[in-house]
Amino acid sequence: MSFFKKLKDKLNQQTEQMTDKFKDGLTKTRNNFASKVNDLVARYRKIDEDFFEELEEILISADVGVETVMELIDELEMEVKRRNIKDPSEMKEVISEKLVEIYYGKDEENIEHLRLNKDGLTVILFVGVNGVGKTTTIGKLSHQFIEKGKTVMLAAGDTFRAGAIEQLEIWGDRVGADVIKHSEGSDPAAVIYDAIQAARSRGADVLLCDTAGRLQNKVNLMNELAKIKRVIEREIPGAPHEVLLVLDATTGQNAMSQAKTFSDATSVSGIVLTKLDGTAKGGIVLAIRNELNIPVKYVGLGENVNDLQPFDAHAFVYGLFGDLMESEEIQ
Repeated sequence: MSFFKKLKDKLNQQTEQMTDKFKDGLTKTRNNFASKVNDLVARYRKIDEDFFEELEEILISADVGVETVMELIDELEMEVKRRNIKDPSEMKEVISEKLVEIYYGKDEENIEHLRLNKDGLTVILFVGVNGVGKTTTIGKLSHQFIEKGKTVMLAAGDTFRAGAIEQLEIWGDRVGADVIKHSEGSDPAAVIYDAIQAARSRGADVLLCDTAGRLQNKVNLMNELAKIKRVIEREIPGAPHEVLLVLDATTGQNAMSQAKTFSDATSVSGIVLTKLDGTAKGGIVLAIRNELNIPVKYVGLGENVNDLQPFDAHAFVYGLFGDLMESEEIQ
């Protein structure tokens, strides 16, 4: 069975709304990346060194990351020899297959859902620099939890940035989640401690914790996050159940360097990649997963509350090559 057929079967198990969101949200990346791949295979009569060099440039320009691109090109060259592929047009399917493989590696090819505490309060810690959409992500995720019947509370742990507490309160009012806050400039760990006590006393299911995103002083950042984690762990053994790093996809390789800094500062369990719909360089998803070995758990595919979607590499590849797959089916 061809990879495109397998991919189509896999996506039939997902909702049509989800695959459409990926297709719509990846329009810019598709127009940049897939159109260049289409142009590449149309211009070449054979698969040679020049072909792979051009493909390498296309992948790097899509922010797949140099290390990941080199690995991917090696894999593709081996696959071409193994399958004795002569026709460049066959490469589109092989590239799609390898993109999915490079994301999942040897893991199960399933969506990586959030780890939730089955026996009480789930605590999720959000980290990331200012301006990446951290507070908005917390708001959107709280809305999704509430829609599933969960009681959600928010902890205003970013006491550093002017307006951060008010922004979280606006989201709390909008989605119907109580916000626990202290005054600006107070100790974030104390805010989180009070939020845990309040969440317990009110019988909340989920506590989403905002944190300050100052990268200027890495030592302060590491100390602050370490203190917050200690407070959470002491109150709820095994928590935080997730530490989600929020990154802005439009910043490309800058997002990679932020991911490295934060993963040094604290044990990041997953990535939320916002504004993926606003970039033509969606390959950053693959670079983060492959080079840092941190799963991308959610992606922002638009402005609406429900445009924050669990990441699925199959839907991602469909978002890139969906038009091609559909045109092949028509033929």
